[in-house]
Amino acid sequence: METERSFLEYLHSFSETRSPINFMLIYDNLDRFFDGALVTLQLTFLALLVGGLIAVPLAIARAYRKPFLNPIIRAYTYVFCGTPLLVQVYLFYFGLGQFQSVQESFLWDRVLSSPWWCVLIAFTLNTAAYTTEFLRGAIETTPHGEIEAAKACGMSPVTRMRIVVLPNAFRRALPAYSNEVIFTLHGSVIASTVTLQDLLGVGRWLNGRYYLAYEGFLTAMLFYMAIVFLISFAFRLAERKFLGHLRPRETPKPKTVPALA
Repeated sequence: METERSFLEYLHSFSETRSPINFMLIYDNLDRFFDGALVTLQLTFLALLVGGLIAVPLAIARAYRKPFLNPIIRAYTYVFCGTPLLVQVYLFYFGLGQFQSVQESFLWDRVLSSPWWCVLIAFTLNTAAYTTEFLRGAIETTPHGEIEAAKACGMSPVTRMRIVVLPNAFRRALPAYSNEVIFTLHGSVIASTVTLQDLLGVGRWLNGRYYLAYEGFLTAMLFYMAIVFLISFAFRLAERKFLGHLRPRETPKPKTVPALA
């Protein structure tokens, strides 16, 4: 025990005096970074899940040019795709509280007064707007022959959409959606600006608490890189499974027959 204690004391001394990075301080606060990573993942994947559910019917309405819905959905996607996510979070967190009717509504105490809910709503509406647009493009580019074949089989429009159009659109939208997942993860750093202790928030807390320059930010960066690596790996597996039939196949080279002497 004495040897172990002295070794730990040596590590702390080396980390504080000789190492350019105070790695022992990072190690002592790793539990806070894991808690921040949990907040980041909750916000990111809940926003993607709910935003994806919202985007599917909106993309269908956009792709088929529904007379009444299409202009409204187009205006919604233009607003949320054309403005910074930070502004949207500020409008929900700081802006809604300026209205007396909002403060007196039943949603104020339960939802709109909480920074977590305000950030989740902003993230959800933002990712739903982007997902709507690239899913609309995937629906519109469904091969016409597949739709005609579904009609020839006697499928109703709803059955065609459920069995033919949407599965094909989801598969072809996978590469674009992987970028949207990563962009949403990166955009989650905005949560720290409204008092949430996500990954970046914990990094800022560590730097401010111990007057550090970059230990907190460097640790948060490594966490983000690890999460992005796992997301990219999962999407590569999904693309290999669902888009494998679209990859060009190598044609075997013809065997050369030696000429007869």
